[in-house]
Amino acid sequence: MKKALLALLVVAAASGTGYGAWLAWGKPAQSATPRATAVAELGDLEDTVSATGTLQPRDYVDVGTQVSGQVKALHADIGDTVTKGQLLAEIDPTVYRSRVEASRAQLLNLQAQLVQREAQLKLAEQRAKRQANMMRENATTLEAVQTAQAELQSAKAQVQQLQAQIQQTRSTLQGDEANLEYTKIHAPMAGTVVSQSAKVGQTLNANQSAPIVLRIADLSIMTVQAQVSEADVSRLRIGMPVYFTTLGEGSKRWRGTLRQIHPTPEVVNNVVLYNALFDVPNPDGALMTQMTTQVFFVVDEAKDAVLVPVAAFQQRLRDGQATVQVVRPDGKTELRTVVVGATNRVMAQIVSGLQPGERVVTTERARPGARDASAARPPRMMGPRL
Repeated sequence: MKKALLALLVVAAASGTGYGAWLAWGKPAQSATPRATAVAELGDLEDTVSATGTLQPRDYVDVGTQVSGQVKALHADIGDTVTKGQLLAEIDPTVYRSRVEASRAQLLNLQAQLVQREAQLKLAEQRAKRQANMMRENATTLEAVQTAQAELQSAKAQVQQLQAQIQQTRSTLQGDEANLEYTKIHAPMAGTVVSQSAKVGQTLNANQSAPIVLRIADLSIMTVQAQVSEADVSRLRIGMPVYFTTLGEGSKRWRGTLRQIHPTPEVVNNVVLYNALFDVPNPDGALMTQMTTQVFFVVDEAKDAVLVPVAAFQQRLRDGQATVQVVRPDGKTELRTVVVGATNRVMAQIVSGLQPGERVVTTERARPGARDASAARPPRMMGPRL
């Protein structure tokens, strides 16, 4: 029994030693974790600030009425093209025409009274002159002379009073004539009727507010009003290039130049947004009012440049420089300093230090199953040694 037990222990020890040796020398070595790499390629790069916006006509005017009354006729409809001075609508002129006629009649009456008062003034002047001549010859009394002078001054005052009334009536007549003219609403500019607020037969009250009859807009030039977040508005500059797309034509780009940034923001759902405006020609009328746009403000760009992912930078240095790990043909890597140009959140332009086709190591993880060109050869398999 002792010999059998001893033999069993010797066999177990030999087996454990062999298994340990197999683990140490014979088990296949784990391959190194593959490194993610990227090839420097030629391409175009843009660093942009994105925002959403809406389209509005750059030039438009709300045509209203300056007088109250019932809409008698409308001579333009939505979508019509109108010229400057064209008759658009008419307000019932009955009341205003009667006021003009009354003012004219009152003016004629005052003018007739003035003729009469001027004749009386002339007579009073003759009496006063006669009394003055008679007074020098002591042929009249002082009282008669004073009475003639008083009548002369009264006649002059009456003439002046009528002249003032005539001037006031003329002013009233001019106002009445203007109001009568305002019953005909003309186009203040050439353009397209884009909205209509009044209907025939509707009564408009111009005393409380200015009623809008319709809106005329020049659709040949549109303005995009984009809302930019407070985190990005500091990157915008007046005169920078900008382009946008619409929901209907996502592949077509319209381009313009930023012309204005409103200093006062709008707060929407506790988000601070600044309005940035730019204009774009619209000769074919494809852009329409209130269209939603996806806007891109071009902060920086590079054409036909050497591009690598931003994740390839090992360290960012001063003066626009950075370091990258370049994979050599033999699979080894070398640290190299490059000059960086335009960048965005994903890609970067390499001005110098790297050639197209060279491969660089990135900080991103390689995807499962991917093999790197610089990966080491697989280790040689070894059997167990006892």
